[in-house]
Amino acid sequence: MTKYENQIATPMNMGFKALISMLRDSMTGGALRRPAGVLPVEALQPAFADPIASRATWFGHSAFLLEIEGRRLLFDPMLGSRPSPVSWAGSKRYSRTLPLRAEDFPELDAIILSHDHYDHLDYSSIRKLKDKARAFVVPLGVRKRLIKWGVDAAKITEHAWWDELEVAGLSLACTPARHFSGRGLFDRNSTLWCSWVVRGQETKVFFSGDSGYGPHFKEIGQKYGPFDLTLMECGQYDNRWSGIHMMPEETVQAHLDLGGELLIPVHWGAFTLAYHAWTDPVERVTKAAAAHRVSVATPKIGEPVAIRSASFPTGAWWRQA
Repeated sequence: MTKYENQIATPMNMGFKALISMLRDSMTGGALRRPAGVLPVEALQPAFADPIASRATWFGHSAFLLEIEGRRLLFDPMLGSRPSPVSWAGSKRYSRTLPLRAEDFPELDAIILSHDHYDHLDYSSIRKLKDKARAFVVPLGVRKRLIKWGVDAAKITEHAWWDELEVAGLSLACTPARHFSGRGLFDRNSTLWCSWVVRGQETKVFFSGDSGYGPHFKEIGQKYGPFDLTLMECGQYDNRWSGIHMMPEETVQAHLDLGGELLIPVHWGAFTLAYHAWTDPVERVTKAAAAHRVSVATPKIGEPVAIRSASFPTGAWWRQA
């Protein structure tokens, strides 16, 4: 079986001391790990209003719709209720609704995946979306999973780090991330994990996927930057696994390494997959961004963010949730 590796050493061994501390943390602070109230969600119309708009619409966690120069790309569409191999276990989605149900999407130019973890690759969502997308663009090894789930093999391309390709007139690059993969006990790192660069005629966007901080951000920035928009992992972190998930302050530094203009923090606001308070990621990333004079958009779930615009959402909506 093929095994993939990170560019730099990324230890993930959980010793006895770490496991004991995690058990302790699991029994404290639980009330802060989920919203006390209902999250605000803005509905997205199935027939989008402006067919030539360039904008990003966040669906919570790492799922987002990127409309760029008349094309529609859907990233990591985990639209299910739990990121788990079974429907009755695991963290339940905070929001009661989504901006748009999977079955109500119009035609998509592509669905693009960063890796195969349950909070990014969801069986039920793919089954509902498989006939709505003209193409599926995935890292190495993920193609076979989609074929097994009924996706037309002719639609799927899979890619290694630094591969470049064209999708619907847009230039994409599969770029490194610092993470791992696997959906079971025996398939760790048998598929690749990645980040993505999307380039149109006038617009450049970067999506980090899941990643610890590392030199790859500067490499990507030097090769493809600067970027009009970055969608950056910010959430589900812990000092005990800091190699595979960035701290919010590192999220801001990675954005700077990339040469980013506007930052949207993702990988938060939908599920509890770590021990921090559910609002901690956005509070810390906005504080760090202010210290570095970085522009941060904080949209509600479903609230579109226009790309290359001086106007973007900055409200602290989570403080009322």
